[in-house]
Amino acid sequence: MEAIQEHKGLVYPLDRSNVDTDQIIPKQFLKRIERTGFGEFLFYNWRFDDDGNPREDFTLNQQQYKNASILIAGENFGCGSSREHAPWALTDFGFKVILAPSFADIFYNNALKNGIIPIKMEEEQLHEWMQDAADSQFVLHVDLRNQQISDEKGNVITFDIPEYHKEKLLNGWDDIALTLLQENKILAYEANRN
Repeated sequence: MEAIQEHKGLVYPLDRSNVDTDQIIPKQFLKRIERTGFGEFLFYNWRFDDDGNPREDFTLNQQQYKNASILIAGENFGCGSSREHAPWALTDFGFKVILAPSFADIFYNNALKNGIIPIKMEEEQLHEWMQDAADSQFVLHVDLRNQQISDEKGNVITFDIPEYHKEKLLNGWDDIALTLLQENKILAYEANRN
C-alpha cells in the first residue's frame, strides 16, 4: 500500500445517497483475483449504456472530471455487501479520498485497509463543496497528518480518523506490512519452538 500524508486533487461530486457496493462495482466484474483492473468498471451501470457506450448524462464521463481523485458523496456510501472490490475499483480509477456524511461500516474499514482516506463530514460543508465542484473544476487539499482539509477559498476544516488507521495510511502499512514489522519476534518465536 502506498503511503499518503497529504493529497491535493480535483473533486468529483456524486450527489447520491445509499450508493451500494454493487453500484460501485457490479457483480459481473468480480471474477478477477488481482486487486487491479477494476477501475474501468467503476459505477459501470451509471457510466455506460447496455451496449457499453459511455453515457453522456453521467457526469463522471465529462472531461471536467477526467482526473478527479477526491469523491464527495451522499450519506451511507458503500452500503450493501462487504466486497473488497469496491475500494479496489475506486483506487484503481484514481480516487484517493472519499468525503461523505456517513459510510457503511464494512466499506469504511475496507477503504482504510486499501489506502483510501474515507472522511466523515457535516452535510452542509459537503453540499457547498459539491456545488463548487459542479460549477467548475474544484480542488481540495487533504492533510492527513494534521487532519485538515482546505479549499481554494481559504476554508480549513478539521476531521477525525482513528489513530490506528491514520498511522497505517501515513506509513503505507497494510495488514501484511504490519505483521512483517514483527518479523524478528516471529522468527525468534519459531526458532524457540524447535
